[in-house]
Amino acid sequence: MSAAWVAGVTRAGGLLTRCPGATGAGRVARAGTLDEAVRRLATTPYQRRLTGGMTLQAAQRAVTATLLWHLRVLAGWLPRQGVDCLRLLASGFEIVNIESRFRLLGGGASEPAPYAMGSLATAWHRLSRAARPDELRAALQASPWHDPGGTPTERAIALRLTAAARTASWVPAAERWSAGRAALLVAREQFVRGRELPAPAIGPAARLLGTSHRARDFVEFSGALPASARWALRGIDDPADLWQAEGRWWRDVEEDGRRMARRIRYDATTVVGAVAVLSADAWRTRAALVLAASDSSSSEGRDDFGVLA
Repeated sequence: MSAAWVAGVTRAGGLLTRCPGATGAGRVARAGTLDEAVRRLATTPYQRRLTGGMTLQAAQRAVTATLLWHLRVLAGWLPRQGVDCLRLLASGFEIVNIESRFRLLGGGASEPAPYAMGSLATAWHRLSRAARPDELRAALQASPWHDPGGTPTERAIALRLTAAARTASWVPAAERWSAGRAALLVAREQFVRGRELPAPAIGPAARLLGTSHRARDFVEFSGALPASARWALRGIDDPADLWQAEGRWWRDVEEDGRRMARRIRYDATTVVGAVAVLSADAWRTRAALVLAASDSSSSEGRDDFGVLA
């Protein structure tokens, strides 16, 4: 046991005590307006980046930026091994930055400021300096991500599956979550959107999902998944219902994370569990903002917040 692990686990526990949780998110969902929802988050950790008059997209991004900030703060207390785990768990933020950079250099409309990765960057410090699309592709190819090429959609899928495979390999405590997430992503791509996996995505998908991506239909796909990934699709017989599996994936990740965090082991397991809980809380808060901003006068989904948990 090192002093850094003790400090990091203690800090992680402190972050968890401030989460609004399902009860707090339920209050936000019932706010009636987005401004009121933001006001109801004023006593939570998310308040420091939220202001009145924000758009829904800006408010949601403020929530995820707060999550990233918490991970960066936590990284500052951990030994190198812990920081390496957090870097993998935070890779989704860097992928969003990469996608945004490609759009911006390709002549797209203005993009939000990139997420500040700090010590959790995999290659963003170099990628962010690319001034042309070809420079960005070259920098990406030279990075641990490699450049999958293809259309923006194909690149997004390949990068996310690569992130899931890397996380499963290097963060054993998150292997089950990564495999389940990959199963959801591939199922949605193939059986909802009707698109084959791009070639660069097949390798990382196969490492997590075996040969299931070759399935001809959703039932065959589900049956071909390894047990480590099949759990994410349990009870789902129609790909149109994958949205239910998505919410359930977050619920299961949060429950697993809470069990891991309660063990108070001074190693990566407890920290990974805390990150899972923090991430699920941010997801639920973003969903609550959507409900609060909805024009619908129906209270369905607001009074029983379990639909989002």
